[in-house]
Amino acid sequence: MRRGEIWTANLNPNKGSEIGKIRPVVIMQEDRLIATGLATILAIPLTTQFRPAFVPLRVRIAARDRLSRDCYTMVEHLTALDRSRFGEGPLATLTAEEMAAVEKSLRGVIGLL
Repeated sequence: MRRGEIWTANLNPNKGSEIGKIRPVVIMQEDRLIATGLATILAIPLTTQFRPAFVPLRVRIAARDRLSRDCYTMVEHLTALDRSRFGEGPLATLTAEEMAAVEKSLRGVIGLL
């Protein structure tokens, strides 16, 4: 597992407005922290639903490799997931341009722009 890879994760059970289901997620945690065996991994869930109102937050990830459909990041749902929640992967890896766009969106969400 490496930063920028897309893996499946089981986000159930969810509460309230949290994202649920088994869905692809982008690994955002720094590789050295992943290698330490830390119990959780920071990830951003993906959705196939395009919503124009969320364009400033969403980065389109084109289908490729084992990612069968175009997806959009849900940066506002960045979450720490227990390693046991992860399933199949990597499905694909973000390009440098996609990763830069995700990072920019994430900086905006957490107020670092």
